[in-house]
Amino acid sequence: MADGEQNIFMDAIRRLDKAFEYAAIDEEALEKLKHPNSILQVSIPLRMDDGSLKIYKGYRVQHDSTRGPTKGGIRYHPRVDINEIKALAFWMTFKCAVVGIPFGGAKGGIVVDPKKLSRLELERLSRGFIQKIADFIGPETDIPAPDVYTNAMIMGWMMDEYSKIRRQHVPAIITGKPIPLGGSEGREDATGRGAYYCIKELEKKNGWKPEDKKVAVQGFGNAGMNIARLLYNDGYRIVAVSDSKGAIYNENGLDIDKCIERKKITHQVNHVYSRESFYEYNMAENISNSELLRLDVDILAPAALENVINSNNAEDILAPVIIEVANGPTTYKADDILYAAGKLIIPDILANAGGVTVSYFEWVQNKSGFRWKLEEIHTRLQEIMAREFNAVYALKEKHNISMRTAAYVHSLTRIGKAIEAQGTSKYFLSKGE
Repeated sequence: MADGEQNIFMDAIRRLDKAFEYAAIDEEALEKLKHPNSILQVSIPLRMDDGSLKIYKGYRVQHDSTRGPTKGGIRYHPRVDINEIKALAFWMTFKCAVVGIPFGGAKGGIVVDPKKLSRLELERLSRGFIQKIADFIGPETDIPAPDVYTNAMIMGWMMDEYSKIRRQHVPAIITGKPIPLGGSEGREDATGRGAYYCIKELEKKNGWKPEDKKVAVQGFGNAGMNIARLLYNDGYRIVAVSDSKGAIYNENGLDIDKCIERKKITHQVNHVYSRESFYEYNMAENISNSELLRLDVDILAPAALENVINSNNAEDILAPVIIEVANGPTTYKADDILYAAGKLIIPDILANAGGVTVSYFEWVQNKSGFRWKLEEIHTRLQEIMAREFNAVYALKEKHNISMRTAAYVHSLTRIGKAIEAQGTSKYFLSKGE
């Protein structure tokens, strides 16, 4: 990583200082938010299918619980480290605040390549992780969810294991579960759909026609697939998509429905346009992920991992609009370069907040025992995303600042008021009656 950007947590908290100038909150609130509440590291013994024993390292970080129980996903990835998990928990705190849901931020992860595990090993590892962190989480304390390389079935295993430990059925302990186990309608596409609703609000403000706009999606996992699908259905021209193995590009636009279908079969987007199907799929070509980021498109949607846009490539980004479907895809220094170049970035803490918002809906349904229909989920999500997008946009215009800084101002104000409501030095040192 370029220019000292390797400490992702320090990179993340630097954004607070920019927002503090406009948020009008107590300095103690700002200082409190620079430090996570709690950090847990565990060792998970896993008996492999061949009888051998391996030990896996896991983390859970709770960043801030001022506005409610902490909330955040669990990722399985070989490059998981504590600074990454701290940064992701930090972003979750601000993501929840920016959309006004009563949660703080948390995150968890296991250092593992899940592709190298059998399904039985994956289940044992998932249950073993919950056994280790069961006293650290709870439906009123800290509620996990899926993240990179975890899914609804894994969340079902985790919910079941926690329920066994507590000797009672506790569906509200985990969100992103399978629907038969208490999951919510609309959760699967919520992250991509939330980002899509942000684009639709920007479309209204600029009065553009979808068919005139070219889009590139870097990262064709769940969130990337869904924002691509929704924009494609509205007439946007999706000219490029990618995954970790490579990218495909067609200036005239890709058939996203067929891309999704083929991706699910082959598990690689660069297999979507195989030699045998070039004509069927309009002669798309293979390009690299780095080439995708530099394409001359109207909207760039990074939807993979952190720090893909950094000071080494920021000046090469041509897209005037960047919507951060992934967490932390743009580093602090790259942010400054892009803003100076006049790019509009819809930041991650707003753009991908659809996932945690529908997770909140799932938690509410689990707590109340009611089920909401899909149409109600979509309506509620659209209302929240549109309302908060426009609030952030108004702050951007009012203060002549970036959308990212405006989003942090918006969330920092909400969190700051909650912290101040418990008292700061100004209150305790004042001579009240």
